Amino acid sequence: MSDLNRTELAQTILDTMSNVAVIADCTLIDTITDETVLLQSGLDSLGFAMLVAQLEEDLGIDPFSEMQLAVYPRTFGEFTALYASALEG
Repeated sequence: MSDLNRTELAQTILDTMSNVAVIADCTLIDTITDETVLLQSGLDSLGFAMLVAQLEEDLGIDPFSEMQLAVYPRTFGEFTALYASALEG
């Protein structure tokens, strides 16, 4: 899956967020950009847990479990960058 470029990865995460929002009965905001604060995206904490689990299944990585020091992304751009970094190894 490391063949994804940054744009494709961001779209994969957005698609997964949309699917999770339906399952978690959340409503995402209309437009999510790199500057969107994750807590304002519309997903609740359960939704984010489901998002991370689904991305681990789809991408084969969980960057949060691999961290030496816990860092939580504040924006969608930071979230995507975290996954991009983990995919690069």
